[in-house]
Amino acid sequence: MSNLFNIAEKSMPKEKIIIFDTTLRDGEQCPGATMNHEEKLLVAKLLEKMNVDIIEAGFAAASEGDFLAVNQIAKTVKNSTICSLARSIEDDIRKAADAVKPANSGRIHVFISTSDIHLQHQMNKSKEQVLEMIKNTVSLARNLCDNIEWSAMDATRSNRDFLYKAIETAIKNGATTVNIPDTVGYAIPEEYADLIAQIRNKVPNIDKAIISVHCQNDLGLATANSLAAIKTGARQVECTINGIGERAGNTALEEVVMAIKTREDFFHFHTDIDTTLISRASKLVSNVTSFPIQYNKAIVGANAFAHESGIHQDGMLKNRNTYEIMTPESVGLEKSSLILGKHSGRAAFKDRLKEIGYDIGDNMLQIAFKKFKDLADKKKEILDEDIIAIIDNSVAIDQSFIKLEDLTVKCGNLKEAQIKLALNINGKAAKTSFTSKDGPVDAIFNAIKKLIPHVAILELYQVNAVTSGIDAQAVVVVRLKSDGKTYSATGSSTDVLVASTYAYINCLEKLPAVKAAIINSKNKK
Repeated sequence: MSNLFNIAEKSMPKEKIIIFDTTLRDGEQCPGATMNHEEKLLVAKLLEKMNVDIIEAGFAAASEGDFLAVNQIAKTVKNSTICSLARSIEDDIRKAADAVKPANSGRIHVFISTSDIHLQHQMNKSKEQVLEMIKNTVSLARNLCDNIEWSAMDATRSNRDFLYKAIETAIKNGATTVNIPDTVGYAIPEEYADLIAQIRNKVPNIDKAIISVHCQNDLGLATANSLAAIKTGARQVECTINGIGERAGNTALEEVVMAIKTREDFFHFHTDIDTTLISRASKLVSNVTSFPIQYNKAIVGANAFAHESGIHQDGMLKNRNTYEIMTPESVGLEKSSLILGKHSGRAAFKDRLKEIGYDIGDNMLQIAFKKFKDLADKKKEILDEDIIAIIDNSVAIDQSFIKLEDLTVKCGNLKEAQIKLALNINGKAAKTSFTSKDGPVDAIFNAIKKLIPHVAILELYQVNAVTSGIDAQAVVVVRLKSDGKTYSATGSSTDVLVASTYAYINCLEKLPAVKAAIINSKNKK
C-alpha cells in the first residue's frame, strides 16, 4: 500500500513552495548587519533576479530611513511581491501600506503575540483583547491592501486552542496568508509538523489562506522545522540568505531550496528559485553586512564542495556522486573560462560582471574598472572573488562622503608606528599624523578619529584573504558600537593597512551621529 501511495504521489504535479525572503528585514535586525539604501537595493534586485516570490523589504514604521528603503524597493522591483512588516498598530499599518503602494504587487505583514508569556509580560493584554486587536488591525490592513499576511508571534509556545481561534479571526477579517512562527527557535521538527497539521484540521476557514512558517535557529533546527512543516501543509517558507537574523539567525534560503531540489523524491515540491544565483547572493549579503560565511556552512561555505580526505578524494576522482549530492554548478560555483588580467578590456570586465550577477551604472563601472586595472598590475590573474571585493569596495567609495586621499606608514619591530593620513571629508581636505606603540592599525584608527571625532567603540577588527596566495586581496571587517547599536563595514585592498583604513571609514559613514556632524559642519560654512 505504501509503495502504491508513493507511485501515485510521484505521478501528481509538484506543488510550489513560496519563498518569502526576509534578509532585508529580519536579517538586518542581526546586530551589526545594518545596510544602507543602496546596499538594500542591490540585494533586492538580486533576490528578484533569483525569482524570490516575496521580498520583505523592511519595517516601514521603524524609521524614516526604513520607510524610504521599502518605498524605493517597491518602486524598483517589478517581478517580486514587496512586503513591509507592521505591528498591530494603526500607524504602523498605514505606513506599511504607503511604503509598498508603488509596487506592482504589495503585501502588508501584520503581527501580534499569541503566547501566554508574551501576553502577560510584554503586551499586558487578555486573550479577548488580542482577538479584538486582530479583528481591527487585519480589517484595516485589508482595506488598504489586497495581500495581507498575519503572524502569530511565539506561536509554538502558544495555547493551541487560542492559537486556532486567533488564526480563524485573522482569516475571517482578510488575511490571505497566516504565518506560524517559531519565534524563539523552541520547536522540534515532529512537534512543529504536528502543529501545522492540527492547524489544518482545527481552523475551520484555513482553506482560505496559505500557511507560512518562519523558524529561528536557536537550537539549530530552523531548516529542519521548515522542511517538516511543508510536509504537513505549509506552502510558504520565510527565510534569509546565509540564515542571517536575530540571535542564532533564521532558516537559510539556500538550505531549504537545495533540500527541496536535491531530495525531490522525498518532498515532491518545487520552488521558482534560480539556484545558480545562490552563491552570488550569499557573497553579496556577506559583503554588505560584513558577516563572513563560516567555512563549513551548508551549500555556500568555502568547504561545502572541498574534499581533503584521501578516501573522499579517491571516490571523487572515480565518480563525483560518491561524495557530492549536488554539483557546485547548481549553486553558481562553476569556473569561468574567461581569465581576466591586466590586458583585459572594459568590455570583458563588464561581461564578467554580468555573469556573476552585477548590473552597475556607468559611474560605478568607471570606478570599478580603474580599481580592477590597479589590481591587475599587482596580480597575474583576477578571480571572481577579487571582482566581487572590487565592486563592493567601489560601491562604498562611490557613495561615500569620506574618501582616502593618501596614507603613508612607517613601522617596524624596533620602532613606533608612524602614519600620515590625508582624507577628503565631504569635499574638504584634511590631514594629520599619528604615532602609536601599538602598531600601524592603531595609529591609522586614531588618526582618523583626530580628523573625524566620535565616541564609537571598536568591537571587532578582522582580516580575511579573498583568495589564496601572497598577492591575495585582504578584506578587513570593522565593527563599531555607537548609541547602543552596532555597525559593520568592510574594506578591501592588496595592502592590509589600506583595507583597514577603508573599512574604518566605511563603518564611520554608517554612524548617524558622524554623518550628521559632517553635514552640519559643511552647512555652517
